Amino acid sequence: MLLETPVRIGVQIEPQHASYPQIRDAVLRLEEMGVDILFNWDHFFPLHGDPDGLHFESWTMLAAWAEQTERVEFGALVNCNSYRNPDLQADMARTIDHVSGGRFIFGTGAGWFARDYDEYGHEFGTPGTRLNDLAEGLDRIMARWDRLNPPPTRRIPVLIGGKGEQKTLRIVARHADIWHSFVAPEEMAHKIAVIQKWGEVEGRDVSGMVVSNELKGRDEAQADALFDAGVRLYTLGWAPGLADYDTVAQWLRWRDGKNGA
Repeated sequence: MLLETPVRIGVQIEPQHASYPQIRDAVLRLEEMGVDILFNWDHFFPLHGDPDGLHFESWTMLAAWAEQTERVEFGALVNCNSYRNPDLQADMARTIDHVSGGRFIFGTGAGWFARDYDEYGHEFGTPGTRLNDLAEGLDRIMARWDRLNPPPTRRIPVLIGGKGEQKTLRIVARHADIWHSFVAPEEMAHKIAVIQKWGEVEGRDVSGMVVSNELKGRDEAQADALFDAGVRLYTLGWAPGLADYDTVAQWLRWRDGKNGA
């Protein structure tokens, strides 16, 4: 929410419909190109295309990226709180943080993809119960980070996505350093005001929170409108099986123009 925050580009490498060598090569090239953050997602099956196509697990992949990369920050967009004990999530995040030398971003959410739950034996519940679990889980994660030996190398940045005003944005106000959504520019001021209201309730200063949004399917005029609305982190859904580096390069040039590079 600070307008002086530099614009950053995060590429979400879809962990589907590609071999792992293709994903590994993409990570290397995208870091070399100057992408700021690399993301995957935390699902067990493809989200589009062949529903039984190639797919890889999130956290083990992120640990590999921690060793493979040198500069870029990285994380999941987003981890699903439902699949793993919160204290275990905290420990995994702390370990990857150390492996990477302090470049891990803890992106997390309540979960939504029913097939993941059904096939892996997790209770799906309702959006409300999953959000309640996320709120409780984040409290436990923060407490565990304070007790781990060694502790994280830094206060691991927390990214939370969503726009629901009664529960999600309150969790954002309580815990997030980055708020991610697909909100349109004209909605942004209202949603930010809701986060600020919840920040007052939670007793937390949210003025330094980074606002994040998605670029896929948008053009530069729409990205400019999001910038004017306060967005400073832009994510780009990207398929390693197609390897469209030209689009990434286009958005990196746009970023550099915004940052005066």
